[in-house]
Amino acid sequence: MSLIQVKNLKFCYEGSYQYIFDDVSFQFDSCYKSALIGRNGRGKTTFLKLLMGEYEYQGTIIKSEECVYFPYHVKDTSCWTIDVCYEIEPLLQQWQLEKELRYLDINLDVLYRPFETLSQGEQTKILLAVLFLKEYSFLLIDEPTNHLDQESREIVAQYLKRQKGFLLVSHDRYFIDQCCDHIIAIEPTTIEVVQGNFSSWYENKNQRDKSELQKNQRLKKEISRLEETKRRSAQWSDQVEKTKKGHKVSGLRPDRGYIGHKSAKMMKKSKNIERRQNKAIDEKKMLLKDIEEYEDLKINALDYYQEALISFSHFSLYYDNQVLFQDITFSICQHERILLKGKNGCGKSSIIHFIMNQHIKHSGEYYQGKQLKISYVPQDCSFLKGSLSSIIEDYCVDETLVKTILRKFGFSRESFDIYLENYSEGQKKKVMLALSLATKAHLYIWDEPLNYIDIFSRIQIEKLILQYQPALLFVEHDVAFQKKLATKIIDLNEVV
Repeated sequence: MSLIQVKNLKFCYEGSYQYIFDDVSFQFDSCYKSALIGRNGRGKTTFLKLLMGEYEYQGTIIKSEECVYFPYHVKDTSCWTIDVCYEIEPLLQQWQLEKELRYLDINLDVLYRPFETLSQGEQTKILLAVLFLKEYSFLLIDEPTNHLDQESREIVAQYLKRQKGFLLVSHDRYFIDQCCDHIIAIEPTTIEVVQGNFSSWYENKNQRDKSELQKNQRLKKEISRLEETKRRSAQWSDQVEKTKKGHKVSGLRPDRGYIGHKSAKMMKKSKNIERRQNKAIDEKKMLLKDIEEYEDLKINALDYYQEALISFSHFSLYYDNQVLFQDITFSICQHERILLKGKNGCGKSSIIHFIMNQHIKHSGEYYQGKQLKISYVPQDCSFLKGSLSSIIEDYCVDETLVKTILRKFGFSRESFDIYLENYSEGQKKKVMLALSLATKAHLYIWDEPLNYIDIFSRIQIEKLILQYQPALLFVEHDVAFQKKLATKIIDLNEVV
């Protein structure tokens, strides 16, 4: 393993005047199990692309190993999976591949199926296994958890923990804690590399930010006090200087030498105060540069006239005449936050689609309150196209409110003029969340709302839900988010 050095890196996209990286320098070892973290739009994926040599940049990036990028683009997904593996790594030893797949809990039969027939989770595991088997290479892993259920995330995290080194982009705090030993944090003005996992880095950052805020307040008071002292000293000096030209007192002229000495002494004191003030100002300028500023969000939740909003009794759901789950009973009441949990394909999203009036074969009893208003965030946001203003108009919500929420999510004002199809996946998801938060509703239904959403925005959302306590039905694989928010868990694995 070797050192990867970044010196005076400057980069902005063609046609843009806003630098993603502006004269940054840092270094890390390829033996580190590193997580690259930062808010959406800070350049995490961009940095991976720079390491891959896909963009021109100013400055220097020194590395001795070839970088390999995940997710790997498979040219022909109709090929057998084993052939896809040999396309990626021609020198692959099959026994090594099979050994890796056992660690990932993958049935070896998938090697002899067309790659396109594999689930997204299976594809993720296959590609990771093959890419780690490429010799003399360093793996860049870009958001591998987006298509993994909770059980698969545990398996992949343990698998990554076994590896020698990689650079991971992920927004799942629990996942990072499980498999990473270094954090590379893209701060507002700097990039820092620290040993430890996300939890230890975040705790230290909070303590540092708190200390800087306290020091900033102290310096503000000190600067104000020195300004007032300086003003008074200047006034006293002027008054003393004027007495040089004063009238005789008891027939005696003023002692101009004494007065001049006193005036000079006061002027010297004033200069000392000015130097102390400038020093305090310089100290203050060094503070708060890398504090993550995010304002609190609000939600327009409505009260319902009764406690129960929705209920299922001995309810079963079917897909292609096959049972997804059966005989489930639960209700959603005001201020409850219910997590739908289970493996991919167990019917979590199907329950949501059923509630949202999609015709799905079912049996048992279902009750939904009259005139119940629901605000919905879908799992897939790829349908977003056109201008931001047009989609806001379609949802009949206040445009100023939506844009205010997006600004709190880290959007720039310039991004409001970009067509939605040119937004990143994280930005699209934030648009749907902003539309949901701006909607007055009795019940909020969110299907994997955190996909592609940065860690700091996740913390904002957690704080919002805990403060306003709306009724919420959600599917989410982020363990930290689950633990903080869920008041009730419906595990569909237990009712199949």
